[in-house]
Amino acid sequence: MQTRERGFTLVELLIVVLIILILMGLAIPDLMKSRLAAEQASAVGSLRTIDSAELSYSSTYGSGYSYTLKQLDGNANPSTSLAAGLIDSVLGSGIKSGYNFYYVPCVSPGVPNDGTLMPPGLGACGATISIYQVSANPITGAGNGNFYFTDLSGVIRQNSSAPAGPGDPPLAG
Repeated sequence: MQTRERGFTLVELLIVVLIILILMGLAIPDLMKSRLAAEQASAVGSLRTIDSAELSYSSTYGSGYSYTLKQLDGNANPSTSLAAGLIDSVLGSGIKSGYNFYYVPCVSPGVPNDGTLMPPGLGACGATISIYQVSANPITGAGNGNFYFTDLSGVIRQNSSAPAGPGDPPLAG
C-alpha cells in the first residue's frame, strides 16, 4: 500500500507565484503614482517653507532676503544672518524628495529662473537683497513630475513640461 506524501505540487506552486506576480503588476503602477504625488507635495511644501523663512529672515535681520539657501539653514546658537536656522539642512542643501531647488537672489522680476544655477541678477545686488526666485525641478527631468517656481510674491506656480517661471499659472488651492 502506498502512502501519499503531503505537500504542494510544482503546478500549485507555479499558480501561486503567477497570482502574486499579477497582483504586483497591478499594485506597482499605483505605488509609483503615489510616490510621485508625495514628491510633488513635498516640493510645494518646501517652497512654502522657503517663502516663510525668507520673510522671517528679512524681518529678523533687516538686511533683505538671504543670498543663499545655506544662510537660511544652520544651527548657530544664537542664530545669525549666516546661519539663521529657519529651514532644515536637507532643504538647505538644495536637494530634497526628488527635486533640485535653485535659489537665485537679486534677479529682475521679468527674468525667470530657467531651472539652472543662474548668476545673481542683472547688476550688483548691493547690501540688501530685495528680490529672490526659487525653482523646484524634478531631478529625473520632464515627465517625472511638475516643475515649480516661487518668488517674493509667495505665489507658487507650476509647469508640467519645462522649468516654471513667473508667467506660468499658479497652483490651484
